[in-house]
Amino acid sequence: MAMTALAPAITRSKEIFVEKTSQVALKLVPNVSDGKQADRKFFAIFVSIVGGIGLMLLLLINTLLAQDAFELTNLKLEAKLVSDEREAIARQIDKISSPEALAKSATALGMKPSENPTFLSLDKPVIEVPVKNG
Repeated sequence: MAMTALAPAITRSKEIFVEKTSQVALKLVPNVSDGKQADRKFFAIFVSIVGGIGLMLLLLINTLLAQDAFELTNLKLEAKLVSDEREAIARQIDKISSPEALAKSATALGMKPSENPTFLSLDKPVIEVPVKNG
């Protein structure tokens, strides 16, 4: 038996193989020849729902940002008030600790200014004399 006698069988098996392969490939894709088409109404509802959820999320984010902006404004105002109070306290301390105010409060307590002040001079070296025990 020659190979030419088997030729029709081989050709037929190739056709069957191609047909089965195309059927398997087509099963992966939905068959639209049956009239089953994606419904436009379903697509419109899907897009509307996704759009609505997106808008709601955008509104939520915008609201949260607005709340943070109000809080930031309040904190800046509070920081300014604290800074003003700190400056006022520093001015009071400077006023109370000025030489004129100290002199006035000292005389109010009955203190008198010294008539012969003694100053300590740190420029002169002090020589210590060792003490012998003995």
